[in-house]
Amino acid sequence: MSIYRTEHPKPQFERSDWINLNGEWQFEIDNGQSGMERGFYRTDYQLADKINVPFCPESLLSGINNADFMRGLWYKRNVIITKEKLSGLAVLHFGAVDYSCVIFVNGGEAGRHKGGYASFSLDITRFVSEGENQISVYVSDDSRDPMIPRGKQSESYFSRGCDYTRTTGIWQTVWLEFKPKVFVEKVRYFTDISNGCFTAEAFLRGAADLTVSVFYKDRIVGRKTVQSLGGREMLAIELSEIHLWEPGCGRLYDVELIYGEDRVKSYFGMRSLKLDSGRFLINGKSVFQRLVLDQGFYPEGIYTAPSDGDLENDIVLSMKMGFNGARLHQKVFEERYLYHCDRLGYIVWGEYGNWGLDHTSKESLYSILPEWLEIVERDFNHPSIIGWCPYNETWDRNGRVQDDDVIRTVYDVTKAIDRTRPCIDTSGNYHVKTDIFDVHDYEQNPDVFKSHYENLVTKGKIFDAHSKRQTYRGEPLFVSEYGGILWNGNEKGWGYGSAPKTEEEFTERFKGLADALLDNEGIFGLCYTQLTDVEQEQNGLYTYDRKPKFRQETIRGILSRPAAIEKDN
Repeated sequence: MSIYRTEHPKPQFERSDWINLNGEWQFEIDNGQSGMERGFYRTDYQLADKINVPFCPESLLSGINNADFMRGLWYKRNVIITKEKLSGLAVLHFGAVDYSCVIFVNGGEAGRHKGGYASFSLDITRFVSEGENQISVYVSDDSRDPMIPRGKQSESYFSRGCDYTRTTGIWQTVWLEFKPKVFVEKVRYFTDISNGCFTAEAFLRGAADLTVSVFYKDRIVGRKTVQSLGGREMLAIELSEIHLWEPGCGRLYDVELIYGEDRVKSYFGMRSLKLDSGRFLINGKSVFQRLVLDQGFYPEGIYTAPSDGDLENDIVLSMKMGFNGARLHQKVFEERYLYHCDRLGYIVWGEYGNWGLDHTSKESLYSILPEWLEIVERDFNHPSIIGWCPYNETWDRNGRVQDDDVIRTVYDVTKAIDRTRPCIDTSGNYHVKTDIFDVHDYEQNPDVFKSHYENLVTKGKIFDAHSKRQTYRGEPLFVSEYGGILWNGNEKGWGYGSAPKTEEEFTERFKGLADALLDNEGIFGLCYTQLTDVEQEQNGLYTYDRKPKFRQETIRGILSRPAAIEKDN
């Protein structure tokens, strides 16, 4: 099998000594979930099939291409570790595994993890030895379980509506990392553009000197060293050059962290975020968010992009249409994608795939909070992420309404661990406690659509289809889903509203809807549904295989003009 996705999966926290474990693994479906009893984890047990990691078994690129429900999966592969690499610690990393997994190393249980979107790692030093070592992974998943968030994975056998092919098991890069026993555990970055200051909050293991060096285009622009006995250290570094990260210009600083023998490569962006009188300010400047809904699905890889270039290409395609960012919808995107967002100056909302999770039950907190905290911590340093959104459209379930305490608690915890970004509690409906009031509005008539928000500035009122369950109190507002115009539909395809008969008719409707938001002084952004078609959902600006349906310069011309809320810049 060809080895895909060979690049380092964590460019914001990169050590040089690592082994990529993508490629061919032994594989077996265990729908009876009896593999534990039958000893599949034993080193002498040979699994029945082969799979190409990091692609899920539902995908073509995995070599399995089984789209049916799979309750249990087993993976197994060997890796050779030299004596030199065992002088420190051996850490096994998983980009993401859907949903619950148990990891065995040389037949012994090394650890467990629950959550299909968060990255995780295990210290496996005590399980490995010089020479050949075996890693086994058992995965269990049930997309119909109300305590398991599934995002846009279909609960039915077939994809339907806005639910698509499922992803089960390993779907991001697996790698083995070697590091010294005294090391940097993690780091959080804070930037102060007014004072030209960068602060690194480092969490350390063992005692050593910590040196943080900052570079801009290979020029040293700041450095500080402290002695540490381990634990937490705060290093404030005054920068000799200030280059702001902003939409369209991802001016990144490189960072080198040295702690004893540990060396970590990283980066950050200098930028500030603030909500002010209905405006969303980036570096003190009102920025109209021209966002597109991005589901992050790929025809051959499902949840997993075939290449790093495919991740970057989706951003480039969006920018060619005139968008400056995206809602990363009902899925936590991999760090390589966020790296390209950071590099290209592409603003995104960090979201969670909450659909399928029963938000009417307080027990659901145990399913969302631990993983959501892992996600916010992992992605905290990405300058491209300008807000968090843990829930989307918390519809009633079997006649039961959402538990407001659940929504409020997740919002409060998000704000407690990250005060630097706004948080939307539940996008569209039903808001409980939120920094931003966003609405989803798929009205297709531009005149009617415009009328929904024409009293926003003068009277502070909007049309809200869910006004019986939520109240607009003057929070900053944006229409975070709209459009979704059906195009190139077939008998199984769908989109919102009736399909335009000509490209000219599509353009007229698209322009009318966009103008209604761009011209409104009280709206700070839009999010058009969607970037690409996904399977039967035929409302993308590109086809599922990323071919443009419309002239890019036409769409870009409509979106790129100054918005009313930007007039004072």
